[in-house]
Amino acid sequence: MPIVDMPIEQLRKYFGTNEKPSDFDEYWDNNIKIAGSLDTKTEIVPDSFKNPAAEFYHIYFTGTGNARVHAKLVVPKNHSGKCPALLHFHGYSGRSADYETYMCYSALGFVVAALDCRGQGGYSFELGEGVHGDTMIGQLALGIQSGKENLLYKHMFLDTYLLSKIVKSLPFVDSARIGVFGGSQGGGLSVACAALDPDIKMLAPVYPFLSDYRRVWNMDLAKGAYSSVTEYFRRYDPCHEHEDEIFSLFGYIDVHNLAPRIKGKMLMFTGLMDTTCPASTQFAIFNNASCEKKHEIYPDFGHEGLPYSGEKTITFLSELL
Repeated sequence: MPIVDMPIEQLRKYFGTNEKPSDFDEYWDNNIKIAGSLDTKTEIVPDSFKNPAAEFYHIYFTGTGNARVHAKLVVPKNHSGKCPALLHFHGYSGRSADYETYMCYSALGFVVAALDCRGQGGYSFELGEGVHGDTMIGQLALGIQSGKENLLYKHMFLDTYLLSKIVKSLPFVDSARIGVFGGSQGGGLSVACAALDPDIKMLAPVYPFLSDYRRVWNMDLAKGAYSSVTEYFRRYDPCHEHEDEIFSLFGYIDVHNLAPRIKGKMLMFTGLMDTTCPASTQFAIFNNASCEKKHEIYPDFGHEGLPYSGEKTITFLSELL
């Protein structure tokens, strides 16, 4: 079996390198409480796109830091009663997919909401308070100079929580049948959303990003989407005098630390040749999760299309129907 990380026997026993801050659960419990009390000023606007099988909308809501957050909404036409719902999260720097991507789910009877991450390729953007810091080296380290409460990804994780809350409140959605899915950053956000909202019943993360930052740096793979880690040190702490402090801050937005909070059923997909989101960082998520779970492993694949993963995801999430 090809190896770019650890042998599979070690991966199955690996729980992560990046430490969980001592106040981690208190931090997230408090931020969930704050987010839950927000007046999200939600608007749902019909889209001009038409199709006889579904109805299409834009959701706009006010998130933490006074950001204006956008998501697409697809609703099966002529649905009867309350529908199960899926939340989709996109890859790093991207945006929610075109509506046709979600229509296979709406054809089955799912309502689908697809988030646009702040400051990336969609229609979500910062207002008012925003976040502080260098915006030249990617979003992962954004806000880290101002401490744990100003981390951009803290706000993004809370965006997923608020979107779930909004979707569950829709009169045509069954709040007891909610699933989440996505790949790479979308996989990491799926883990975060399911960890922050215990109502999430199922999650299907594909090679999730946002995990075990110190491990990525130790492997000299803090490149691409993870380049913020290396570049932060190069620019602001070149001798690593504050290394433990910085990795502790990253620990608050590390989804392998959030994984024990997941209550739903999980199906994860991992390629063992992944050098973008190393396999060990993904196993750290899977191994720390105590929920019902299954791991689909692709020994010869990296951060790329995984054959049949889409079909397996649909089959898995269809348990909510």
